[in-house]
Amino acid sequence: MGKTGLVSPVGPILRQWRVGNYLKKHTEALIKDVGFAAACELTGKSKATLGRYFSDAAEHGDRFMPIDAVAALENAAQFPHVTTALAELQGITLSYDNSKRNEGREGGVNTDVVALSQRFAMLMGEYHQSIADGVITINEAKRLLRETLEIQKVLLEMKLHLEDETAA
Repeated sequence: MGKTGLVSPVGPILRQWRVGNYLKKHTEALIKDVGFAAACELTGKSKATLGRYFSDAAEHGDRFMPIDAVAALENAAQFPHVTTALAELQGITLSYDNSKRNEGREGGVNTDVVALSQRFAMLMGEYHQSIADGVITINEAKRLLRETLEIQKVLLEMKLHLEDETAA
């Protein structure tokens, strides 16, 4: 509450903007994962319309991709970007199995540990490079986010391998 005893709308508005911005970034990642041409074909939307769904321009601030379009794109994507973002906003952790088609997963926990070590080294390399001048730019932050997403994928694969081993 402010000094007047009234609840300030700034907090909820700022939170709503951050949530919307967060969802738009993940929508952009989803579209780029699938590719613009394929995304247009799968959703029946134009490239311009798809671009509006992740635009941070004020006039597109309240435009979000319809859930049926998200579902179609995530089925074709390598990772459920928007679903994961929605879960994270609610404090939910998802266990993602990208095999989708009962494919056998190659390797095992040891392979996952090696992959995790490599990804973490890449993340630390990106971080070291990013902070060299004392400022992390937007592009550097995007690279760091990509690496953390890759680490998340490896961790989920490791979790699935561990679940397979404990079920046997």
